[in-house]
Amino acid sequence: MSELTREQYPLKRRKFLITGVSRRSGIGYAIARKAAALGASVIIHHHQAHDQEQEWGADDLEAVIEGIKAELVEDATFHEFKGNFMDVSAPEELFKEINKHCGYIDGLVCNHALSGSDGFLEELTAEMIDKHYIINTRSSLLLTQSFMKQHSPDKTMGKVIFMTSGQQQGPMPGEVAYASSKGGLAEIVLTLSDELADKNITINAVNPGPVDTGYLTENTWKEIRSKFPFNRFGTPNDTANLIGWLLTDEASWITGQVINSEGGFARWRS
Repeated sequence: MSELTREQYPLKRRKFLITGVSRRSGIGYAIARKAAALGASVIIHHHQAHDQEQEWGADDLEAVIEGIKAELVEDATFHEFKGNFMDVSAPEELFKEINKHCGYIDGLVCNHALSGSDGFLEELTAEMIDKHYIINTRSSLLLTQSFMKQHSPDKTMGKVIFMTSGQQQGPMPGEVAYASSKGGLAEIVLTLSDELADKNITINAVNPGPVDTGYLTENTWKEIRSKFPFNRFGTPNDTANLIGWLLTDEASWITGQVINSEGGFARWRS
């Protein structure tokens, strides 16, 4: 086989943890299914209490799990764990459970996020700021620390993916706490890439751009349609396709980057 020929299952015999997987319309679900379709064993984390507090509500977790399992290839495994990242010990405890039940893993996708309960600068409280930082930023750093500790440099190259939100591409009115917490992740990947390279781990952040995870209405689309040159909104699969590739060896020369996948979203266009 030529070295230029792509393998059908480039993630076979590898295991990946994807956090924040609890809704079939969500990005995490699409990432988990894509990883499975590429041959990976998949481990998901979920915290349904968060979804229950949102206007969209919680999904059927069993349906979520079955949808991911349907994409697994031969010999691949699936595990699921729950956890509330407001608890400072939750990232470390999650990895203890993973090590106990799943063994060594090859990568981490920090897809989980808190959005909402936010506001403009004049509306912010310390509690609002802290909650976004704890869930979005602190937990991602602690998860990466736990992954780094269990990673063996002489095995496969490790992969870490953060999720950011395009706060560097344009203003996000009314989402000051969220944007600042996501901005922290975008700004730290370059520093972390230097440290993690010694462990044979790459780390990148992905900004998926505007993605319809169940909130886009027909009226809203009519109002913003002119901002999208391909005449469509982003889908969870758009993000999953990019992240699925970043998890493969083909992306082993990419680290410390913030990748904006926005389909040409033109914020300036009226």
